[in-house]
Amino acid sequence: MRKIKTIACLLLTMQLVAVPLTWAGPYPPAEDEVGSHAISMDNHALISWATGYSDYIVGDNVEETWQVPGNALGEAEGNSFDVVALGSGGMLTLVFDPPIENGEGWDFAVFENSFSDRYLELAHVEVSSDGIDFVRFDAISLTPNPVPGFGNIDPTDVDGLAGKYRQGYGTPFNLEDISDKPGVLSGNVDLSSISHIRIVDVVGDGSCLDSSGEVIYDPYPTAGSAGFDLDAVGVSNGAPYPAGEYIPPELPPESDDSGFGDDTGCFVTAIQAPIRAIWLYR
Repeated sequence: MRKIKTIACLLLTMQLVAVPLTWAGPYPPAEDEVGSHAISMDNHALISWATGYSDYIVGDNVEETWQVPGNALGEAEGNSFDVVALGSGGMLTLVFDPPIENGEGWDFAVFENSFSDRYLELAHVEVSSDGIDFVRFDAISLTPNPVPGFGNIDPTDVDGLAGKYRQGYGTPFNLEDISDKPGVLSGNVDLSSISHIRIVDVVGDGSCLDSSGEVIYDPYPTAGSAGFDLDAVGVSNGAPYPAGEYIPPELPPESDDSGFGDDTGCFVTAIQAPIRAIWLYR
């Protein structure tokens, strides 16, 4: 009997290891999932939008038809066309009058034009109260491998980067999250009166790093309208995040009696190896 159980365990282990496993990350998921922080462009908390722009620096691989920074002013359109493309490594600064205030909850949301929940082009977000001194939000990317030009990213692997959600849904930012930054503590950036937001495209080839020094991957290379495609930035001055809590899956325990009824823990051991390999690799 033990021989049969041993053979069954080996076969199960081989099957599980042979099948590629994916494991969700720790950050809020896509728009239609419980615990998402996606902000609809129709959210009643949005009370104003960008009123002007400056310092549009176009990156690589952007056709002239997409170089229209005025498309990022006013309300989000939620489509694939009424946007401005930053290009690979490009940037755009938006102006807000009246300025954005640091309220309770998220204070503004950045809208991109992704056509799906996983084709995500990312950008850093920086804020200023004078248009000169800027502070950048911390960003984390857990995407482990390069992403091809039409590849996908799991939004639960991304935090603190614009472009996390598909078109029509913005990525929210809370000014309180940067209250301990040197530029804020020195008084150079006043979080109660943010007049400028700068969006900086992440080049997805592995040359850009997140706040922990890890590589940020997103679709690369792309052409025509390469890089982050900015639809709009909406202001709430402090609003609650969407209801619901995202609870990422837990790693199975080291061992227990979940195998075939004895203390070998065959089943748990079988699924542990590939899953732990994924977490260690990440």
